Amino acid sequence: MSEVILEIHNLHKAFGALQATQDVSLTLRQGEIHALIGPNGAGKSTLIKQIAGEIRPDSGSIVFAGQRVETWDAAARARAGLARSFQISSVMPDYTVLQNVVLAVQGAQGRSFGFFRPALSDRHLTDPAQAHIAHAGLEGREGVTAAALSHGERRKLEIAMALALQPRAFLLDEPMAGMGPEGARQLTPILSELRTSAPILLVEHDMDAVFALADRISVLVYGRIIATGSVAEIRANPEVRASYLGEEA
Repeated sequence: MSEVILEIHNLHKAFGALQATQDVSLTLRQGEIHALIGPNGAGKSTLIKQIAGEIRPDSGSIVFAGQRVETWDAAARARAGLARSFQISSVMPDYTVLQNVVLAVQGAQGRSFGFFRPALSDRHLTDPAQAHIAHAGLEGREGVTAAALSHGERRKLEIAMALALQPRAFLLDEPMAGMGPEGARQLTPILSELRTSAPILLVEHDMDAVFALADRISVLVYGRIIATGSVAEIRANPEVRASYLGEEA
């Protein structure tokens, strides 16, 4: 069995009388995409924020790469290799694709942000940036400003910037949001290949994408995980079909 890179044990978070997450446990293994699905208001965003370090849980533990991190802030978790994308973008709209990714490479290398002219002539920065751009499916778009990219291309740029951080795991929060069917179709193989760089905990409402991508799926309803399993197991689960997939058991 693959190495477990992220372990969540009995995570609980309440806001007054509202139980946002209730004894949530899940794992993310090396090389996999583990999808987290559930209806609106199920607690997915609160759970992701606890994993990312934006909200501290009331109880439970988060183990990332063998270390307890539930008391760490978001910046410390990011430095340890937990990369979160797609909710709040760090893309700079007036900079080109290459400039954005070079900035991310500089940050990952711990180098100060110098002027772009010398930075863009430094192959220690541009070579890895070009590789991440190609990996994300943006080859040939290096000179285009982020503001001029399509919605789908901007998602790809966010992937390239996340890759520059050399993460040990990705938290991807609704990467298909705002995309039409064609955009989702183009992004799906990129995300599928991305798991070879680092495993992905994926929050997504596009069920076609989830079923195409996920190795395992956990279903969150009213703050509780009601089922975890393969795509086939989740599709066949009568409780999931009744509570989320909109089918009669």
